[in-house]
Amino acid sequence: MSEQTTDTVMPAAFIGHGNPMNALEVNRYTAAWREFGRAVPRPRAILVVSAHWYIGATAVTAMPRPPTIHDFYGFPQQLFDVRYPAPGLPELADEISDVVHPTWVGADVDSWGIDHGTWSVLTHAFPEADIPVVQLSINAFKPLDYHLDLGARLAPLRERGVLVVASGNVVHNLSGVDPRLTDEGFDWAQRFDDAAREMMRDTPTEAARLDGHRDYQLAVPTPDHFIPLLYLAGLAGSAGTRPEVLVDGYAYGSLSMTAYTLGLTCGREEPAPGAPALPSEVPADSANI
Repeated sequence: MSEQTTDTVMPAAFIGHGNPMNALEVNRYTAAWREFGRAVPRPRAILVVSAHWYIGATAVTAMPRPPTIHDFYGFPQQLFDVRYPAPGLPELADEISDVVHPTWVGADVDSWGIDHGTWSVLTHAFPEADIPVVQLSINAFKPLDYHLDLGARLAPLRERGVLVVASGNVVHNLSGVDPRLTDEGFDWAQRFDDAAREMMRDTPTEAARLDGHRDYQLAVPTPDHFIPLLYLAGLAGSAGTRPEVLVDGYAYGSLSMTAYTLGLTCGREEPAPGAPALPSEVPADSANI
């Protein structure tokens, strides 16, 4: 286990990952992810909090070769053919357990790997797949404040060469998806996304209070995609700094694509188009996107 501090404090990020098809696309969101990867000093490891590892425990992957997981259906074979063969870093599990003590974190050696909330972003940000990747699960049984606090507890890892990336969507309502609105957001989605942006800019340590917003139930019908934002908010609170918007926008009316960086300013290359079209076979109300 390597616990040496470095001269460089790693940045951190929250990425609104959206449709898995973004893994194959070049658009303003994936371009921003690519610029983020180029701007980051080379990490010792990448720790990802993905919306798609939402289970009844707090755990980290601890296998030397994590598999690429295709946790969706109804998408074209080309997406299922994607592999992200980054190595794992099993010893990081013990290091994470130490820094978040007394919070308990289990080591997962065989049940998970690298899911699409992670690889759809990292294929653009770090396309060589040569940096170790570890995932931290989202404990579905814990309240929002737990995740905010756990994010803050991860802060020492940034001084040890670990890049923390949270991946979800601030607004994520699949039952409200309108496939025709590839680059638009409903009024309620925009209101909640704006409120989250204001909170992250001014008082990130209060981000868990967004559950009191009038549009929370529409914007966050299930908390899995919203919770990763709290990890970046916790890191921001610990550092006493404020996140910056990396890129923003909407997809299908009911998804926010807003992404934030902490401790890093990136150029904003924004080529057209916006979000990719949803394949016609995807049932938006139940597909795991």
